[in-house]
Amino acid sequence: MSEPVALNSSEAFGNPGLGQGNFENPKLSLPAIPAFDIPDELRGEYIAPGVLTTLEVPSYHRWKRIWEVPLAFLLAIPALSVTLVLMGLVKLTSKGPGIYSQVRSGKDGKEFTMYKLRSMYTDAEINGIQWAAGETDRRITPLGYWLRKLHLDELPQIINVLRGEMSFCGPRPERPQFVSELEKCVPYYRTRLAVRPGITGFAQINLPADSDTVSVMKKQTLDLDYIEDASLTADLRMVGCTALRLVGVPGKAATKFAGLVRSPEESKFSNHYIDLWQKCEKVKNQQSQS
Repeated sequence: MSEPVALNSSEAFGNPGLGQGNFENPKLSLPAIPAFDIPDELRGEYIAPGVLTTLEVPSYHRWKRIWEVPLAFLLAIPALSVTLVLMGLVKLTSKGPGIYSQVRSGKDGKEFTMYKLRSMYTDAEINGIQWAAGETDRRITPLGYWLRKLHLDELPQIINVLRGEMSFCGPRPERPQFVSELEKCVPYYRTRLAVRPGITGFAQINLPADSDTVSVMKKQTLDLDYIEDASLTADLRMVGCTALRLVGVPGKAATKFAGLVRSPEESKFSNHYIDLWQKCEKVKNQQSQS
């Protein structure tokens, strides 16, 4: 059994209908990250806002908390014990608190406070909010590099799972400020808000961290795949895959071992994105060669 996503996107998220030329903000309010520049050649592309009405959300998303809550309680003691130790290390190695909280957009766009171990210096956003720029981001502390690499910075999110704000598996939650900007250049971006966000997901275990608009589109296809194909078997394999990464198993090896290798190009939803991301990649390649 499945339930369709709300057909009236304006009622669900307060969005207007299809728009043209939604690249009026070429830097997505992120001037510190040049990779987010939208090429002038792509202005005028149709970018569909709101939710993808053909997506079907399995009823599994409603009842999966039957197993998530007991598992979260089981993992809470060891996870939070490790978190306390790491909090002390974070505070000893860089100035500032051990835990970092941030407002994110959850199911149906409802905002909540997400918790992470602090992996950046406290003045990381002194010049305004911006995305992390991967492993080369100079705002990341030496300890924070390893916390991110081993995904240990996500441990406090067990609290968000217990509170019902997040699931173990699902699309990663994004900040509201970024959601409002990304929906201008990623078709049906808000469709990812149809379910609770997750600590891990198809996109997280198969693709690197977001670095530009194309990477967001590719992750969107796998997030939509997860929403429609979610199952207990897939979730348990993903939790196991994440556990392997926590103990140092390389990401690709863990994903392959779990049988969860997925490609954006092969996604059933790629037809909504692939033409646009290929145009972006073509223009970017032409600019790099000139």
